[in-house]
Amino acid sequence: MKSNTSWSCSCFILKQCLLSVLVLTETVVAINLPPNLTIPALIAFGDSIVDTGNNNNIKSIAKCNFQPYGINFQGGIPTGRFCDGRVPTDLIAEEFGIKSLVPAYLDPSLKPEDLLTGVSFASGGSGYDPLTPKLVAVISLEEQLKYFEEYIEKVKNIVGDERKDFILANSLFLLVAGSNDIANTYYVLRARPQYDVDSYTTLMANSTTDIVNKLYGYGVRRIAVFGAPPLGCLPSQRTLAGGLLRECAENYNEAAKLFNSKISKKLDLLHKTLPGIKPVYTNVYDPLLDIIQNPAKYGFGVSNKGCCGTGLIEVGPLCNKITASVCPDLSSRVFWDSYHPTEKTYKVVVSLLISKLVNKFV
Repeated sequence: MKSNTSWSCSCFILKQCLLSVLVLTETVVAINLPPNLTIPALIAFGDSIVDTGNNNNIKSIAKCNFQPYGINFQGGIPTGRFCDGRVPTDLIAEEFGIKSLVPAYLDPSLKPEDLLTGVSFASGGSGYDPLTPKLVAVISLEEQLKYFEEYIEKVKNIVGDERKDFILANSLFLLVAGSNDIANTYYVLRARPQYDVDSYTTLMANSTTDIVNKLYGYGVRRIAVFGAPPLGCLPSQRTLAGGLLRECAENYNEAAKLFNSKISKKLDLLHKTLPGIKPVYTNVYDPLLDIIQNPAKYGFGVSNKGCCGTGLIEVGPLCNKITASVCPDLSSRVFWDSYHPTEKTYKVVVSLLISKLVNKFV
């Protein structure tokens, strides 16, 4: 699978670029890392939570490279991030002192030196169920891994085998998926009628394990696997399944918790059976649910609808500058559109998770 990115760069210029990258990595640090912890890069796989623009370059309806997306991004530019600003990929990389923006692997302006500090392979609309990405024509996790193989070869050609192996073994890898499987494929579209919730979440959990095993085979050791959020409390799911009062759809939440318990156990088992691996289950369910249920505690005012349009259903192509206005009180909103949190919310969640991630990878 080939990208259309140009890789022409003279040896002299490339060395200067690499030097700049190393200096930046050493100086931009947001948290105090233990002296024995080195994180050279952040690399992400998954769905829209960590997609930084890959869907811009494919034929799919799952896009957001138009206004008002990116309204709080640098210069108000819609980059393909499903947010008003930055997403967890960027925020976590910044917290680890790597860089403040993680580019999409398919970004045509991607430079060779960008690879050394990390990229995102994620695709908004993707999921663990192989059917999920097909429903909206996005990049499956299997295809993301194919791109990753291409990435490994490029890194090897830039810095050699030894440094390539170091980057793979010491970088932080994010695996963030599952929301589209449960909310869209299973509940809204009912595209898997042969499964009950228990068997479907098992399918998802088994897929998670397969991906972690494959990453381990590539030489990856530090993997943060995000659990599913409280899906029933997302504004769109309240609208679709929360009744007239738009309460949280508890069946969605129960499915998310069931999936989370299964991957947590599977990651514990992998930690015991794969030498050197550090797979970390990352609980986003509880902190996000607390923000939704107690918004004032975190400086928010509205948690049951998004800022784009009515906030009840608009997401992706429905959230556009022609048909959907932006709320006047964005800073008080937990959600940007009907499915995705605001950058402010992401910052709160990341601040609650980051120290736990650091402690797990020492």
